Amino acid sequence: MDFSNILPRLQELLALYGLRILAAIVIYIVGRWVAIILKKLAVRMMTKAEVDETLISFVGNLTYIALLVFVIIAALNQLGIQTTSFIAIIGAAGLAIGLALQGSLANFAAGVLMIIFRPFKVGDYVEAAGVAGVVEKVQIFTTQLKSPDNKTIIIPNASVTGGSITNYSAKDTRRVDMVIGVGYGDDLKKVREVLEDILAKDDRVLKDPAPTIGVLELGDNSVNFAVRPWVNTGDYWGVYFDVTETVKRRFDEEGISIPYPQRDVHLYEYKEAAVQ
Repeated sequence: MDFSNILPRLQELLALYGLRILAAIVIYIVGRWVAIILKKLAVRMMTKAEVDETLISFVGNLTYIALLVFVIIAALNQLGIQTTSFIAIIGAAGLAIGLALQGSLANFAAGVLMIIFRPFKVGDYVEAAGVAGVVEKVQIFTTQLKSPDNKTIIIPNASVTGGSITNYSAKDTRRVDMVIGVGYGDDLKKVREVLEDILAKDDRVLKDPAPTIGVLELGDNSVNFAVRPWVNTGDYWGVYFDVTETVKRRFDEEGISIPYPQRDVHLYEYKEAAVQ
């Protein structure tokens, strides 16, 4: 074997590809370093924004992998390797995965939006996707609620964001809407005074805004009063139950009737005409 031609050939190869290899190595090292910095920056920003820890980890790793793939493709391209086919393969694989996991991706996207925009937080009592309960967990793909009778309800995030969300805990105060019916023969002025006295004696009822008491409608069997006191959100059900019970007791003491549905039946007697 003639080794006299090998050294010049190696020199030619090094001269031709040496700079490309060196540039590819530099691109990979610098690119990887930049990917790590950007990952840490994204994690730091999400942590500062108090984003869910699961989302922080997922987005951080996803950012790093995406940037690293871009760096590797750039390094290979610097070596003269055609990367068009690699990009096409990655695109086709991404499309296939996206189609196969479109339901999961929809839930993931919905989870990200909920964590960013925060329509509710853990501990809030909400109604969403046709169910209601206290929020226990907001995860990447699902939201977990605890129903009032202590059942665990797991809802896909896409179902939560796909409809209206009612957050009963979002505000510090709530209005208790009650309808109290009295008889047509009762003194409406006296009824109003009794209702005002009941609300005034309950310390949980707020003075501002002031409670609303007024005749709501003239029903088929009763005159219906709208009783609408404002309370702190945590006192809602306590006030609702206690005021309902107190109204019944006070009405009994004051001689105010609480009518129930009834019908008056009138009988008419017809005398049969004598047959001639």
